[in-house]
Amino acid sequence: MLLRSDRGDTLVAPLEGLNDDALASLRRDAGQSPRLVISRHRLAVLGLEAEADAACLFITADDTAEAVVDWACARDPKHPPIDHAPRQAEPGDIAALTLMRRGLLIPAAVTVPVAAELASAVAARADTGELLAIDSADVAAYDAAAPRFLKRISSADVPLAEAESSRFVLFREADGLREHVAIVIGDPTRWADAVPVRLHSACLTGDLFGSLRCDCGEQLRSSVTRISEHGGGVLLYLAQEGRGIGLANKLRAYSLQDEGLDTVDADQVLGFGEDEREYNVALEMLAQLEIRRIELLTNNPAKIDAMSRGGVTVVQRSGIYGRLTTQNRRYLTAKATRAGHWLDHVLGTPKTDDEDTAVEQERSE
Repeated sequence: MLLRSDRGDTLVAPLEGLNDDALASLRRDAGQSPRLVISRHRLAVLGLEAEADAACLFITADDTAEAVVDWACARDPKHPPIDHAPRQAEPGDIAALTLMRRGLLIPAAVTVPVAAELASAVAARADTGELLAIDSADVAAYDAAAPRFLKRISSADVPLAEAESSRFVLFREADGLREHVAIVIGDPTRWADAVPVRLHSACLTGDLFGSLRCDCGEQLRSSVTRISEHGGGVLLYLAQEGRGIGLANKLRAYSLQDEGLDTVDADQVLGFGEDEREYNVALEMLAQLEIRRIELLTNNPAKIDAMSRGGVTVVQRSGIYGRLTTQNRRYLTAKATRAGHWLDHVLGTPKTDDEDTAVEQERSE
């Protein structure tokens, strides 16, 4: 892939599938030394500091692909980058990292600025279609504006065990990578003034297979039941597996948790923050459904903040819980202690927040 900016062209390769031949090819085609761009979360794991959200580690001719992959995602790198001080990331590096995140890959990429004497040859490969060429500014612009391009594609009645009067409305992002579903329960003309709404991030392992490592499946079904019992509302089923990191990375994080890390630290080892989700898509879905006042079913204060900042009035918050199991206790504890989720009802710990403060005060529209 070729990323273009006013500072020059940059060749990019994802970390996944990287080998020594690919490294040598990048160095040869661009005429300069490659570098590894990683997030500040991963830099912290390596014991390195950077003020920006991303930085680069230069890759020397002696560095193997194995070493580079270790720098990017291994819990204990076999070849720590002791002599590789982080450098400022350029626009092409930032765009590369954005594309990796958007593609649900490991948030790291190998980038190489194209030397001036080879620029024409690389540009010719892009002209013939051998290389995909993208403007770095377009990557940033699309990433910021993507929710506005959300399209309502199709809908159908889907009776559910917990709510027979249900209609599935599918929304698709413009790049086609993600599809989100609004489950509209009951008759919208009879909904309460503050519509019961649940923002539910997809969880294949919990929702479909009943994994004991989380409480997602039980929260999903409890939410549908609660919404139905309250006269109807909406459950937004969002394609945000693993708090936004994707299924492949979620399974990688599970393996790290099996080695003793909690869910937040495991994600950081892979280069992610404690929660990679944004809720602009949810806001756009609610806007298209003409919903502006809600009762939010959540234990997560970040969801309340996101809705309120996006212009949706959260009149009330209601907790929604699953069972505490031996397998999910550490996961739920980390969510409570490190992400501020209101889970004392499940964990049996003393309240540290007055839940009344979690309810957004009604604001004038």
